[in-house]
Amino acid sequence: MAPMGSVIPLKKSVNSAYLDLKNLVAGKLVEVENLIEIKLKSKVDLINKMSSHHFTSGGKRMRALLTLGSAKLAGYNLGSRDVNLASCVELIHSATLLHDDVIDESLIRRGIKTPNSIWGNQSSILVGDYLLSRCFEIMVDDGDLEILKLLSSTSAKIAQGEVLQLQHKGEADLLEETYLKIINLKTASLFAAATRTGACLAGSNEKEKEALESYGKNLGLAFQIADDALDYYSKEIIFGKEIGKDFYEGKITFPLIIIFQRANNEERNFLLEIIKKEKRNEDDFSETLSLINKYKAVQESLKRAEYFVNVSRDALGIFEDSQEKTVLQNLTEFSLNRSF
Repeated sequence: MAPMGSVIPLKKSVNSAYLDLKNLVAGKLVEVENLIEIKLKSKVDLINKMSSHHFTSGGKRMRALLTLGSAKLAGYNLGSRDVNLASCVELIHSATLLHDDVIDESLIRRGIKTPNSIWGNQSSILVGDYLLSRCFEIMVDDGDLEILKLLSSTSAKIAQGEVLQLQHKGEADLLEETYLKIINLKTASLFAAATRTGACLAGSNEKEKEALESYGKNLGLAFQIADDALDYYSKEIIFGKEIGKDFYEGKITFPLIIIFQRANNEERNFLLEIIKKEKRNEDDFSETLSLINKYKAVQESLKRAEYFVNVSRDALGIFEDSQEKTVLQNLTEFSLNRSF
């Protein structure tokens, strides 16, 4: 047995939870990748170049995996509707990333150049729209009105989350409640839609649909809060994300909210001034980092994420024990302790 406090075995087992889910639906995931490739083919050369760059830049395909895994847990085993709808969910996510990078003026994502930094903002917005259009084609072909309503309303939620975040940009005194509302709309809503879609495909009863939706929503909240915390301590080499990316973009995330809740007046004023600035520099970041450490904001963020992990895990309690249930429950820990 590993000694107490040993991190390496935990990391290994946590990351293997993600790999276990990939292995569980491996054949189907390959079909998702193929379908996305077919759907994104265009007679317009620039669309091919940009979508190919975007989709081959890595990414965990977490939302597609959740759609496939949830469908399997709920008992769907006929045909390829799960592949079609997992592709839809992934296309919605990819479209929002393209739009996000324009809004945030991001130059790097997953360790490589963003499409907007190579081809410009206009192209990125339009290709994001193209991805959404293709996604809606797949949904209409599937023809299930319940799923069509679910995924289209989720697209609207994500857009509202983006606008809400924009509306509060530069507010160092952002309320925790507002922040949770933003990530509920921006991140958790698509996780919830992915997992509920799985239940819809299997013709589950309302209780099972709600259980899977709750699993996805709370997993998404944990995932986002952990992601925000990683911004203040991750190493780009393992995470594919520059440390301080959110900070330099002026995004108020959970660690900063915690500092603001706990800081003295002088520290609060310092934060207010820094976030108001047009551009933040390395000195600003290192001073903020010392406040993050002083108030244990990363640890506190992860503790808050752990609450959502537990809710997510417990939501699957109504399902009978199975390999799928174990894999999905283990994934909740991956959202918290992942190293990629």
